[in-house]
Amino acid sequence: MTDGGLRATTDAAPETGADSDPLVEVDGLRTYYESDRLFGGDPVKAVDGVSLEIGRGETLGVVGESGCGKTTLARSILQLEDVTAGTVTFDGEDVTAFDRRERQAWRRNAQIVYQDPTSSINERMTVGEIVREPLDVHDRLDPATRRERVLELLETVGLEEEHYYRYPHQFSGGQRQRVGIARALALEPEFIVLDEPVSALDVSVQAKILNLLSDLQEEFGLTYLLIAHDLSVVRHICDRVAVMYLGKVMECGPTDALFDSPENPYTRALLSAIPEPDPTADPERITLRGTPPNPRHPPEGCVFSTRCPFRIRPDELDLGDETWERVDEFRSVVREREHATVTIVERLKSRLGFDTRFTPIGDVAAALFDDHDVPSEVNETVWNAVDRVEAGDSRGARELLDDRFGSVCEAESPPVCVAGETESRCHRHLEEYETLDLAE
Repeated sequence: MTDGGLRATTDAAPETGADSDPLVEVDGLRTYYESDRLFGGDPVKAVDGVSLEIGRGETLGVVGESGCGKTTLARSILQLEDVTAGTVTFDGEDVTAFDRRERQAWRRNAQIVYQDPTSSINERMTVGEIVREPLDVHDRLDPATRRERVLELLETVGLEEEHYYRYPHQFSGGQRQRVGIARALALEPEFIVLDEPVSALDVSVQAKILNLLSDLQEEFGLTYLLIAHDLSVVRHICDRVAVMYLGKVMECGPTDALFDSPENPYTRALLSAIPEPDPTADPERITLRGTPPNPRHPPEGCVFSTRCPFRIRPDELDLGDETWERVDEFRSVVREREHATVTIVERLKSRLGFDTRFTPIGDVAAALFDDHDVPSEVNETVWNAVDRVEAGDSRGARELLDDRFGSVCEAESPPVCVAGETESRCHRHLEEYETLDLAE
């Protein structure tokens, strides 16, 4: 597979549930959005080198924080977004090479169920017209047969024949989502993307929709790509799970293995956030600092390195955890300053002594380190970086801090290794670091 995909560093990869003859193969997929600036500007790297496979009849779940690229990945697979690089192979055919007519014909085999059943269907159309629309667009069957087909679909998803002439506003959220599912099934597709299909529904309705999707998969042999935030939904319905962060897949493997024994630090942090129903339990929580980096300027090494609580630290520095936390926070501020846009008005305000949206970097350093006992060499490096930022050289300040406090996690992109039953993107799986415990 191409760079950025899931690949093993050992001789043989473990069985991860994908069919030996997968229905969907994604290889090195990249979807970038160009800057809206008139001149220059870095693109947003929404999907950045994703490779995965989806076996026939299986359900692959994709999870991660908001903005990690889950929906963009799904839309890119369906060719609803223009991909920048990489390929999507469906049943042996490269759909990224299709022309307009070939793509339209292929979409009979690939459909989507959207997140919000309120906004994804046309309120001015009857239920019958909504479900029949794909048959009309693709000119499938004669008019009389189309009506019979729609009635069959309504019955399949648990609706009644009398609902054919009703309008969406007459239905509950769960019933609307059933209409969306019926529409997706109209052309008898093999592959369906489920973009958070139950997140907008009540808990009691969620279970009914999930059971319906499972029954339909078993009855029609469907293949699903499920995007979800609710990890309990993923565990209930998915055969395998891919965990995304900042456009990349960090870990992928069988659902039970990934939930019971996660190998990637980001997966561990994500799963530790699952609520514990036992009020007497005291689960170990992994709290991530800050927010994901700007996807226009992702870290050069591991994309999770700026927030990873298990990042490999330089051997020559023996600092306490609290000192490292303060250093990391200061470095994150400097990184933001490097890519921040300073307007002419803000420059003028700064010269005149008025408040701007930027806290003076010296004040940031003082707040972090003045009341804390830090080694003299650390203090010297921090204030040298302050001088560079104040002189307008934020990049030089960032490079100075990277040289002193950086690690392999920030400098080199980690390969994807076989770890247990999953494939994980992390330096700690490499032989020279595998003896390190994640608690270090």
